[in-house]
Amino acid sequence: MSDAGLTGAIAVAQSAQAKPPAPTGDASAAEKAAKAYESVFISEFLGSMFQDIPTDGPFGGGQGEAMFRSLMLDEYGKQIESRGGFGLSAAITRTLLSHQEQAP
Repeated sequence: MSDAGLTGAIAVAQSAQAKPPAPTGDASAAEKAAKAYESVFISEFLGSMFQDIPTDGPFGGGQGEAMFRSLMLDEYGKQIESRGGFGLSAAITRTLLSHQEQAP
C-alpha cells in the first residue's frame, strides 16, 4: 500500500465512530467474523514474507504478478484459514462472544 493510500485509510478509520458490540445470540456470526479476521491476518503475514521476492526473472510473473500478488495472498490466507489456520479464530470467537455478553 502506498503512503497516500495508507494516510487515506488512517483518516477514514479515525473519522469513523466506534460502535459498541451489540448483544446477539448468533454465535455463528461471531465465528464468521473471527474466521474472516484470521484470513486477513494470514494474508498480511504472507505479504511481509513475499514483499522482497522479485517478480522478474525466468520464473517470475513480471508486472502481472506484481499487480495481482495481493489477490493471490488473499486467496492463500482464505485457504490456510479454511484448513485450520493459525488457531486464532477460536480465541477471537470466544472474545467476541464474551464482549457481547458484557454489553449494556
